[in-house]
Amino acid sequence: MFRALPSLLFISLLVFFATPATSHAVVKTGAQVLAEQGFQPLRGKRFALVTNHSAMVGEEHLIEAMHRNGVHPALIFTPEHGLKGAAEDGVHLADESSSGIPVKSLYGATKKPRPDDLKGLDLVLFDIQDAGVRFYTYISTMGLAMQAAAEAGIPFMVLDRPNPLGGDYVSGFVREELPATFTSLYPIPEAHGMTVGELAEMIKGEAMLPGLAQLELAVVAMQGWERDMRWPDTGLPWVGTSPNLAQWESALLYPGLGLLEGTSASEGRGTAHPFRQAGWPGVDAAALARRLNEEKLPGLHFEPVQFTPVRMPGISSDPKYRDREIGGVRIDIVDYRDVLPVETGVAVLCALRAAIPELSRPYFFRGGFDDMAGSEGLRQGLQGGETASAIMERWSDALDRFLEQRRKYLIYPE
Repeated sequence: MFRALPSLLFISLLVFFATPATSHAVVKTGAQVLAEQGFQPLRGKRFALVTNHSAMVGEEHLIEAMHRNGVHPALIFTPEHGLKGAAEDGVHLADESSSGIPVKSLYGATKKPRPDDLKGLDLVLFDIQDAGVRFYTYISTMGLAMQAAAEAGIPFMVLDRPNPLGGDYVSGFVREELPATFTSLYPIPEAHGMTVGELAEMIKGEAMLPGLAQLELAVVAMQGWERDMRWPDTGLPWVGTSPNLAQWESALLYPGLGLLEGTSASEGRGTAHPFRQAGWPGVDAAALARRLNEEKLPGLHFEPVQFTPVRMPGISSDPKYRDREIGGVRIDIVDYRDVLPVETGVAVLCALRAAIPELSRPYFFRGGFDDMAGSEGLRQGLQGGETASAIMERWSDALDRFLEQRRKYLIYPE
């Protein structure tokens, strides 16, 4: 009775396989390691699975692999974008069921499992591919599920997956003592350079959420992953983690270009290249591209473009400047290994704000920008006309402290 659910997932996944493996996989995910053990730690247990479409084990979904081995979740929890990863950003989802398994949304009426949901369970299992960015909400879902498991006295297990940005790229403002929000829940930088397993250990160890001291936490580690690997180096196919990160190139630039969501500039939603285009109506595209190319940002080239965001149901129904032509840049990746995503975003923010008419500048920032940035420092630097390098200097001390703090939680050697 469990076969219908994976088949629906595969239909959805066909949309999101955007980057083929460059070679045979050199990395085994935690899910694959567990599958090769025949899911022994799960046998005889009633467990909840926190997951979505990204939890692939080779060419099949984790639920299908479990089914073949006679192991079935009692309950499924899903994050933002839902089980199939097809809901748009910010769309709240209702509970449902599939093939007799209750499917409860953690991005709807509640963002944390309710006590009644966990009654009679022996374990909560987490397997979701993350994007490696503080304001990407899957890690918030993980932390709140950990908290619920701790409150219920239930062990929590993480099946580890690669950080697509690599484990040695750490950048951006560390979230300051702003009111914690679902999109900025932890005092970590924008790009934290940790796997979800490492981050789970750090969330518990540093008491980033209350009530985790007694949580029984286990991480099924990957095999073959090294900290200097970005996604193409893993040999694994990229499964788009959400509708606008369907392509690996968008995911690579997302930590920086995602900040444009907190501005009135376009981040490329409503086009075929979300987070790989940026612009504003009437901007001199050639001048903007020239300025950014003069920055000599590693691994990138900026091409002047005119683009028109359109309604894309299921991806971006109402993008900024819908059906209106925008002048801007397309960001071409020359060498993914060299790209500095957050620094690129800061440079684009500086160049765009300088390029728009002066009367429009007070309206450049929208609600939530400081929350995404993690600090008022980015906005203040931009408003003060600081260079990108001067703004980056603002986060260096806090970043050094974070790097030292995270060291004891690293599962994979530096």
